[in-house]
Amino acid sequence: MEPRPWQDYGFFGPDSPAWRVWTSPTALLGFQRSVVLEHFDPFLTAAVADTAGIYRDPLGRLDRTLAYFLTVAVADARAAVEASELLLRVHAEVTGIEPITGRRYSANNPDSQLWIHVTGWHSVLKCYETYGPGPLSEQDERRYWAECVTAAELQTCRTADVPRSRDEVRAYYADVRPRLCSSERAHRGMHYLLRTRGGRGRRRISAVSRLMAPATIATLPRWMRILGGFDQPALLDRLVVPAGRLAVRGLTRGDGSAYLGLLGDAVPATRRVAEQHQRRGLPPHPETVTPAAAKRLYGRAPAA
Repeated sequence: MEPRPWQDYGFFGPDSPAWRVWTSPTALLGFQRSVVLEHFDPFLTAAVADTAGIYRDPLGRLDRTLAYFLTVAVADARAAVEASELLLRVHAEVTGIEPITGRRYSANNPDSQLWIHVTGWHSVLKCYETYGPGPLSEQDERRYWAECVTAAELQTCRTADVPRSRDEVRAYYADVRPRLCSSERAHRGMHYLLRTRGGRGRRRISAVSRLMAPATIATLPRWMRILGGFDQPALLDRLVVPAGRLAVRGLTRGDGSAYLGLLGDAVPATRRVAEQHQRRGLPPHPETVTPAAAKRLYGRAPAA
């Protein structure tokens, strides 16, 4: 079935840094980086381990998550709101007891959602800088973090807590670091996401994850690599960065079909969002919409 034509520019628009950063091939590396980092939050580790989605269906689980982030960044307002509400409903069922602290976890917990959101937007930008065009201009940098705050309105995060600059991102990491930890289940999840095992229906995601892993690890600080048990030699870091840049340049040549082909092999739902974005013309309403307005227009009415 053909996707519904997009009606507007969503939340950010054609000149936004969010569109450039999230549609770059470097977003795949940033996404792998962010889902690995999720596991430093013990409550998210418990949610992932208890549901076991990444082990039963790694391709589907990762594809749906990346498609969600890309939809919020580049799709129209209706698609973004519908994706957000579906995710919130799915997460509402994910609760349990975190075994390290003995406290109850919820996938929709605002603090855990903030960790997912910040690591996602920061990781995608970090990999864009390292393997893509390089740092944003000062003006685009400010705008990118403002867009990060806007996107957070679709999650359960408290928008007042979302960092609004790189300095605030650093302060956020410093603030949460004492609460981060690792465990046997966290190690298993992180290593699985870096180098997903092959098998029936997993060969594509296995090959892609293993090719990306050294480049992803090279962007992480040493303390995270040691805590996660996936450190690699500094020499490999130095070798993989120029190789990664060459690979990204190859994927961005021409009409973008090489990147779409890679997405189709590994994350088909994400490819559909990226392809619709790449082929979009002028929408019927060539304007941006705020999340608050989009929720009023397209959100589901609360149950009575």
